[in-house]
Amino acid sequence: MAEDKRTQIDEDVDVITLEFEDGVEIESEVMGIFEYDGNEYIALIPLDDSDDVYIYGYKEISDEEFELVDIESDELFAKVVEEFDAIMAEE
Repeated sequence: MAEDKRTQIDEDVDVITLEFEDGVEIESEVMGIFEYDGNEYIALIPLDDSDDVYIYGYKEISDEEFELVDIESDELFAKVVEEFDAIMAEE
C-alpha cells in the first residue's frame, strides 16, 4: 500500500504518481472521488495496462493539494469497495 502522503496535482491533469514503501512508483489516473459513511475515498487506475483499481481514503488539504490515506481496517475496506462497485454498476 502507498504511504500516507500529501499530493499536489495540476487541475488540468488527472494523473498522480503513487510511491510505495518498496520504492516502486506507479502513475495512476484519478477515476473519481466518492463518499461512504461520511468520509471521502478516491479510486485510482494504474497506467500499467493492468485491471487493478486502487482505493484510498481522500482528504482535501486545499484546492490544489490532497492526502491519500490507507484504509487500515479490512472490514472497512470491503465496505468501501462494495460502495465503489455499486456506484460503478449504476454508471
